[in-house]
Amino acid sequence: MPLVSLRDVRKSYPAASKNSEPVTAVAGVDLDIDAGDVFGIIGYSGAGKSTLVRLINALEPVTSGSVLIDGVDVSKLGEKELRKLRLGIGMIFQQFNLFDSKTVFNNVAYPLRVARTPKPELQRRVAELLKFVGLADKAGNYPEQLSGGQKQRVGIARALATSPRILLADEATSALDPETTHEVLSLLKRVNEEFGVTIIVITHEMDVIQTLANKVAVMDRGRVVEQGDVFEVFSRPREASSQRFVATVVRGVPSPAELSQLRERHPGRIVTLSFRDGSGSQGAVFLELAQAGIGFELVYGGINDIRGQAFGHLTLALTGADAAIDTVLARFAETIEVTESTSSDTKGADRG
Repeated sequence: MPLVSLRDVRKSYPAASKNSEPVTAVAGVDLDIDAGDVFGIIGYSGAGKSTLVRLINALEPVTSGSVLIDGVDVSKLGEKELRKLRLGIGMIFQQFNLFDSKTVFNNVAYPLRVARTPKPELQRRVAELLKFVGLADKAGNYPEQLSGGQKQRVGIARALATSPRILLADEATSALDPETTHEVLSLLKRVNEEFGVTIIVITHEMDVIQTLANKVAVMDRGRVVEQGDVFEVFSRPREASSQRFVATVVRGVPSPAELSQLRERHPGRIVTLSFRDGSGSQGAVFLELAQAGIGFELVYGGINDIRGQAFGHLTLALTGADAAIDTVLARFAETIEVTESTSSDTKGADRG
């Protein structure tokens, strides 16, 4: 049984005025999230991601459908049962949401006090968590004395205080610089691996999903348009929304307009080689080209690594005897996808 299961979940808000229509934020979402997953939910602003989070931790009721946590339909729980449920769901936020008037220690201790945790256990747990996030020496500091990355680490410690099985991260790195983002993502990976916490990551940043998640769902206009293993969705996106996201971190096959520019700048035949894990070695490709006396220049593309699996596209300008190039490309095509761009591919590139 999935730890989190959504079935035809819909969330609508009343019309703002008599002349407007009700707003549908989530429109019939089905999702299964297994225990131990790091599950990414991505989409552009307004896609319904954050609303979905509030439905999962029952901060808002569903309009229809069901949200099951460990087999229990949260829409059927009373307020007392919901409070107990939420103790098992931690949450971290984009803007940290720390109490400015409380020390780091007391920020982390807050959910434990709400849960009426005995003082000795509370002190032990807070000390343990501050050590885990690398802030044991900041226990007496206030949020204003911390950097953005330190504030988010406090937020993570606070979210873990009640030993939740699920951690919701809503745009948790959007306010951080790249280096600090990397540190926070590494910490979240440790949370998942060392504590076995299931993490649901809401983000519009594809590189966050690429670094952290093992599964992903792409949302667009309140719907999940594509979902599955991160490597599969990234390396072979089917839907337009997924393809746009992937393009933000992976340069794919050049467009007709880009091909036209490449032809102006580079002599020879323009060929794109598409790699998936186990389908061929870039080093072997370059070595074979060199041994065949074929000149080559990398003119577009790149290779990405997702959880140890490589994929991507390399576009090369090849120069040399056509017969030699044809022979090598035929051999490449036995293990990798080979696409040669002809002059007709660039026709109409400058139209419109």
